[in-house]
Amino acid sequence: MTDVPAPAPKPAQPRNPLHGLTLEAIVTALADYYGWEQLGHLVPIRCFISEPSVGSSLKFLRKTPWARDKVESLYLFMLREQRREQQQQQQPPQEPPAQ
Repeated sequence: MTDVPAPAPKPAQPRNPLHGLTLEAIVTALADYYGWEQLGHLVPIRCFISEPSVGSSLKFLRKTPWARDKVESLYLFMLREQRREQQQQQQPPQEPPAQ
């Protein structure tokens, strides 16, 4: 018998914001943040424009890699926007310089 080494465990992805997220969670977050109408303008696919739902979107996105890539990219952009908004809210307003 030959000893076959066990496959190496996949490295953890602590800095990947998509790690551990389901496609359903991504679509739901985008729909909550942008709304279906705006989401249809940002990613012009029929499942976001005509009778949008999470279920129909998931069916399409699972079969269509290019559309899924666009949705995941938009999700990452949304996270950056949210982070910027939070940082702006936490900073105290700057007073205009005295003249």
